[in-house]
Amino acid sequence: MDVENRYRPIGKTTVSMLALCVAVGLSAVSPVSSASEAEDVQALRAELEELKQRYVQEVRRLREVDARLLAVQARIEQAEEAPDSAEAVAERDQPEPAEPAQAEAQAPSADTEAQPQVARTEADKDRATKRSVDDLLQKEHVAFDRPFVIEAGVEYRRYDRSQLTLDGFLALDAIFLGNIAVNNVESDTLEYTLAARYGISPRWNVGISVPFLQRHTTYQKGGAGGAAGAWAEVSNTSDLAIGDTTMNLSYRLLPETRRWPDVVLTGSVTAPTGREPYGIDTDIIEYVQDPDNEDEIRPTFAVPTELATGNGVWGYGLSVSAVKTLDPALLFASLGYTYYGSDSFDDLDSDPDTVTPGDVDLGDSWRYGLGLAFALNDRTSLSMAFSQEFTDQAKVRYEGESWDSLIGSDASSAMFDLGLTYALSPKSTIVTTLGIGLTQDAPDFSIGVRVPYQL
Repeated sequence: MDVENRYRPIGKTTVSMLALCVAVGLSAVSPVSSASEAEDVQALRAELEELKQRYVQEVRRLREVDARLLAVQARIEQAEEAPDSAEAVAERDQPEPAEPAQAEAQAPSADTEAQPQVARTEADKDRATKRSVDDLLQKEHVAFDRPFVIEAGVEYRRYDRSQLTLDGFLALDAIFLGNIAVNNVESDTLEYTLAARYGISPRWNVGISVPFLQRHTTYQKGGAGGAAGAWAEVSNTSDLAIGDTTMNLSYRLLPETRRWPDVVLTGSVTAPTGREPYGIDTDIIEYVQDPDNEDEIRPTFAVPTELATGNGVWGYGLSVSAVKTLDPALLFASLGYTYYGSDSFDDLDSDPDTVTPGDVDLGDSWRYGLGLAFALNDRTSLSMAFSQEFTDQAKVRYEGESWDSLIGSDASSAMFDLGLTYALSPKSTIVTTLGIGLTQDAPDFSIGVRVPYQL
């Protein structure tokens, strides 16, 4: 049979025969069978309507559960970023379960799959912003939400000090008779730091910092040889050497809540691993004849042969820091105290021809700092801070003698710092700081770069 015959339209005779067969079949069906099938149809319709109602209810329940799941995930992410205490959780407003109709309105079927992705994107931005701010505040505060962080940094500091020296006596309380000289010391210091921090738990954090220092110092003296316009200059450069190593242990006293800031207590121990400044020999550049004894000469310009990289004694510190979020800014403050113990040394004299053993007791120090930081976007943060440190006078005791205070060993160092952080990747950031010295004992300025990396 060809294609045309197979799909040819049915004729009138064929239609009449089919209608006759259908009529005969319908007449053979009994009334009882027709009634039974009608009941089955009604039952199936009732069952279908019931299933439709259940389906509508299940869809509403699914949307409600999905909305609750999104809310729980958001709370969990916030808790991971800043773990709160039971008091903080109690103070927060607990979200009430949404009504089915509200859940259906808040979660339309067309956008159900897009909402989790949007939530995750916002959470990622918040985490990135928080990380950049935490890295910026790491010198003042401690972050507990990262298990292990290593950090490499370098800082340059510039010192320039001038001192007027009078060698003679004052006549009639107004006229100075003798030599007047100006001493100037210029020092450039590069400090490379390797640090590591480990978060033991949401409340405990331990860290270590090892500095390596390289210094270049230039000593200048005016009035050399008794001539007012003559200058003498000597430079000294030290090789890269380890400084004093610091270890610290931090404990979160109070997580941040609506009323209270995040408060952290930190204890630190500084080990004297650097080169101590005691007993370093000096090179005498210029002598002057003693006016009272013509046969005796005394040095007027001497410079050390080595440069120290540490204090030489153990230090024990205790500090407390606080951070409060006032969106979009963060306020922070810190207060610390460091106690330096005394120690004995084989030689305290700078004269290479003599050895003078004795004890040294460095002065304790107090420091405080305050400032603010805010995120410019999800990658960049900016901070401004002021800090000041007060150091007591040091004491020295030569063998067989009593303690004597070293005049001029006390200090007050104040700095104003500007910091900028940029997130390089989800695990690393670059932190830059610019410090401006505000007192004579502080560096003229400092520039630092740190790169924390989260493992």
